[in-house]
Amino acid sequence: MKRLLSTAVLALLLTFVFLTGSQLTPVPQQKASAATCTIINTFTGVANYLSANGTLPCNFITKSQATGLGWVASKGNLAVVAPGKSIGGDTFGNREGLLPSASGRTWREADINYTSGFRNSDRIVYSNDGLIYKTTDHYASFTRMK
Repeated sequence: MKRLLSTAVLALLLTFVFLTGSQLTPVPQQKASAATCTIINTFTGVANYLSANGTLPCNFITKSQATGLGWVASKGNLAVVAPGKSIGGDTFGNREGLLPSASGRTWREADINYTSGFRNSDRIVYSNDGLIYKTTDHYASFTRMK
């Protein structure tokens, strides 16, 4: 009887140690994979993304963000300091008045078809109320996309 009781106590003790010990021991966790960023850099692709999401794709960074990474516009080094990124999201002033104005409307711009080196003349200009225009001549003329 004593031996049975001792065995039962030992079994309970081992069970307790096993259960509490396994809870106290850190369980290796899988690291979340780095978020993937699909590069969307065409007029149609960016326009569709803006329409669907209300924001630029993840491959766009503002001029301020790019500068913080070491971008110097006169060096054309964006692809070196921020591989896969394009400039976008900065305010566009519409100073020439070529785009329609409305009360409360603001405009932002984004480079299109950028791969490396100096930025080209292709831009999308989009408003906070859903208008999207493209320019292939660095703001001299615009074509409405959406």
